[in-house]
Amino acid sequence: MDIWTYQSVEYVTVAGEVWLASASEYPRSMRALWESRPWAPSVLPCGRVFDVISMPSVFGRRVLDELWTSGPGCGPVALFRGRTLLFVQPGAAPRLRTLLAWEEWAREVPPLLCHGAGDAVTVPPVQRMVDAPDSPGQGAGRWIVAPDTREPWLPGAATVLWACVRASRSPAAQAGGATPAPRGPWPSGLVDPEDEPGPLPSA
Repeated sequence: MDIWTYQSVEYVTVAGEVWLASASEYPRSMRALWESRPWAPSVLPCGRVFDVISMPSVFGRRVLDELWTSGPGCGPVALFRGRTLLFVQPGAAPRLRTLLAWEEWAREVPPLLCHGAGDAVTVPPVQRMVDAPDSPGQGAGRWIVAPDTREPWLPGAATVLWACVRASRSPAAQAGGATPAPRGPWPSGLVDPEDEPGPLPSA
């Protein structure tokens, strides 16, 4: 399944706007801003409603493919200035940062930016002009999976971790010269997904 064409939309629904705006300290003002400037990107704080994992666009595509092919899918996803922004559960960013500090994973997963409480991210506009540029460093970015509900499902740290590890071990990644890291040992409370049948664990 190609998430980059499947469910790809160019606008945020009204329910999605409500969810996004709830991340702001002043949600009504944020929605009023979007009403007057729907084509402009916005800056929203992390930690209250969502955290954001920012990754290189090519690796981000592999991670999204893993989330959809291995389950359980993903929540909102955006592209901004050559980075893939994956919206995750509040609190997932610092936990993922800790998990990735393990040497076994740090050697195979490219550096990720984990934005949590105290951080803010720039998100694409709630509407997108048809001729808006997509190339890195240009335009206002775009939604790959736009928010469309007041309570979107968001992956946890463990789910994103397994997707990152699997993406780094994919044939495409190996062809690019990535060196697979040793298997395990895994932190207490987590299992190697390759040893555990069924859906990915969630944080």
